[in-house]
Amino acid sequence: MTKRMAIGIFVLLLAVAGGAWMFRKELILFAVTNAAKNDDIAPYSPVNWAQGPASPMTNRSTAEGRPSNIIFILADDLGINDISTFGGGVAGGRIRTPNIDRLAAQGASFAQAYAGNATCAPSRAMIMTGRYPTRTGFEFTPTPDGMGRIVSLFNDPEATGLPQIRLDRARVENAPPYAQQGLPGSEVTIAEVLRPHGYHTVHIGKWHTGLGPEFGPNAQGFDESLLMASALYLPENHPDVVNARLPFDPIDRFLWARMQYAASYNEGPWFEPGGYLTDWWTDEAINVIRANRHRPFFLNLAHWSVHTPLQATRADYDAVGAMDSERQRVYAAMVRALDRSVGRILDALEAEGLADNTLIVFTSDNGGAGYVGIDDVNAPYRGWKMTFFEGGIRVPLLVSWPGRIAPGTRVSAPVAHIDLMPTFAAAARAPLPDHLEIDGVNLLPFLTGESLPSARPHQNLYWQSGYYRVVRSGDWKLQVTEHPARTWLFNLSEDPTEQHDLSEQHPARVAELRALIDEHFAPARPPLYPHTIEGPVSIDHSLARRAPEGAEYIFWPN
Repeated sequence: MTKRMAIGIFVLLLAVAGGAWMFRKELILFAVTNAAKNDDIAPYSPVNWAQGPASPMTNRSTAEGRPSNIIFILADDLGINDISTFGGGVAGGRIRTPNIDRLAAQGASFAQAYAGNATCAPSRAMIMTGRYPTRTGFEFTPTPDGMGRIVSLFNDPEATGLPQIRLDRARVENAPPYAQQGLPGSEVTIAEVLRPHGYHTVHIGKWHTGLGPEFGPNAQGFDESLLMASALYLPENHPDVVNARLPFDPIDRFLWARMQYAASYNEGPWFEPGGYLTDWWTDEAINVIRANRHRPFFLNLAHWSVHTPLQATRADYDAVGAMDSERQRVYAAMVRALDRSVGRILDALEAEGLADNTLIVFTSDNGGAGYVGIDDVNAPYRGWKMTFFEGGIRVPLLVSWPGRIAPGTRVSAPVAHIDLMPTFAAAARAPLPDHLEIDGVNLLPFLTGESLPSARPHQNLYWQSGYYRVVRSGDWKLQVTEHPARTWLFNLSEDPTEQHDLSEQHPARVAELRALIDEHFAPARPPLYPHTIEGPVSIDHSLARRAPEGAEYIFWPN
């Protein structure tokens, strides 16, 4: 080998090494995400739902009649300002939600409805059980393998104006497998309450409270399930899809690299879905309604929309028209598809003659996410998903039950996701489990006018995520957290958008509410698994904008 050749090889090796170093994040992303992908996704095949009786079932008793069907529609990360029911709508009200509005008009809407948590999985567990995480231990949202590492790797404090994400690698390594980070089988879900009383129970969509023999929907009381096996609405290169990537969001980087287009029936092998997820799940929900028109059923339709990755059908994208940004236009198109889903469900019930005997409830698992980069999704409230400011936990809650709930009913009292399980049980005339303490309250008296207008289902409501804890007592709301050490006190009757922190002016009130928090958490069950990551979230700025110096933020433990 000549000296010139040796120098050339040396330079080439340096270039390769330098390139690998420059693109080390992308190489790690590729290695972590592609290693876990499922290469065995079968082609689409129709779902063969169990068929109910061909003619109406004999009534439970002549006096009672057939129990009411129950349909629960859960959106994901939908901001309260994304729907026009409360005077909002995407893009300053340009994109209306007429079908969701129709649901509210024919039934009831809650002016102060709260998510169980500011992230999805604990909210879903509270909806299913009616119990706080202090009783179940299900406190944090499980994340897929490698997600914490990738999110922390691509976090850029210089771009965000916020501190670096904190990742506890030892806890990550010692955490249970993703599928086993679930709601314990000892808990009793609403599906397990309803099934012994003649209900056929079906889950469609996102589950996110564990999988398998103890944790999956089929183990938690559902006769059938059609699961979101991964997280793409359509293949990225599908001719009918429009994608909007979020280069400023580490979570988005992970989702595009890791997620696939896949479904699973009864937790069986993965297969390709039959269309854009929001529309296809609605197709299948209608098939379930038709299959069970002659027996009572509980349908848990848990949409993925409007969670990232942002993907819309080209037809919806064209229909909403040009907007300030591509991400806002795709997001608006996704809201349009979600609204269409609600309308199609209502129409199917009418067509099958089931509308008058079906209770329908619509809500979101938490508030809109700041990492989507759209400023007004939670307007006029401060905060985002992954904060306990009102923007993170104030959600739409709409209930329709023709003949039982008067059209246009408005409930002003604060209510929460923990109230849904006992409300569904009461609607079905099914008793609650007598060996478990249920924190939620049956809301039917508030919906039918049986309760006094001044009555409140709860004097106190609580939220938690690790060291970040909150109580609302009456109209006072106290937030306390450790990183950074901070206390906020708000009077929501006078300041519903949490603009004026009163903690220094009212130390006695702070002490009183801190005592309530301490009392609530004193007998608490420890978390089923510890949080592994702490991410900074600006309270007043979306991730698309750099938080200015001095901006308020919290660390969200998960």
